Amino acid sequence: MAWEPILWVIFLVMTMVLVASNMYQLVCLSDLEADYMNPYETSSRVNAVIVPEMVLHGVFCFVLFVTGHWIMFLITLPIGCYNMMLFMKRKHLIDVTEVFRSLNSEKKNRIAKLGFYVILFALVIIRLVLSVMNHIIDEDDAVHESAMF
Repeated sequence: MAWEPILWVIFLVMTMVLVASNMYQLVCLSDLEADYMNPYETSSRVNAVIVPEMVLHGVFCFVLFVTGHWIMFLITLPIGCYNMMLFMKRKHLIDVTEVFRSLNSEKKNRIAKLGFYVILFALVIIRLVLSVMNHIIDEDDAVHESAMF
C-alpha cells in the first residue's frame, strides 16, 4: 500500500485547514476594521478558531517528527514554538476591550502566518507529487522485475 502518498494527502488537508483558519481570522479582523462587525462578535469568532488552529499545527509538527520528515519538521517548528509561547503567556486570545489597540499588530501577525502557511502548502503539494511519482515508478519497476524472473 502507498503509505507515503496517503500521508502527504493528510498533510495537504491539514495545511488547507490551517490556511482557511488563518484566512477566516484575517477576514474577521478586516471586517472589524471596516466596522462591519462589533468587537465582541469579532473576538468571539476569532477566539473560537485560535486554539483548534494551534492544536492542529502541533499535531502537524508531531506527525512530521514521528514519520521522520525532519526538514519539514524543522520548517514548521518556529511557528509551533511561537504558538506555544503565546499559549504559555496567555496572549493567544483576543481581548474584547483591547481589540482596537492591537488590531494592526494582530492583522500583521495573521498575514505573516498566512504567508508561512501558503509556502508550507506549496511545499506539501510538491512533496505529494514527488511521493506519488516515486510510488508509481517503484510499482512500475516491481512489475518489470517480476516479469524477468
